[in-house]
Amino acid sequence: MIRVEVVLAWPERAASRLLELAEGATVADAIAAAAIEGSDACPAVALHGVVARGDQRLHDGDRVELLRPLLADPKDNRRRRAKAR
Repeated sequence: MIRVEVVLAWPERAASRLLELAEGATVADAIAAAAIEGSDACPAVALHGVVARGDQRLHDGDRVELLRPLLADPKDNRRRRAKAR
């Protein structure tokens, strides 16, 4: 058995689940087992801050981070800040 944490954060709150999964479990297995509300709307996932694939195998102590969609285009934000100067 391996222990992993699945996390989804919003600006005002966060949800976290500690799971015990079988050896050989994948990122997709952890997300399904965590069943965090809103996880289906997350376009990407990371392991310890590094973008990961759903079929990637997990190791004991891994932290699976569900990444929410961007609310604003970073390029547009940069242009707005430059224009304001």
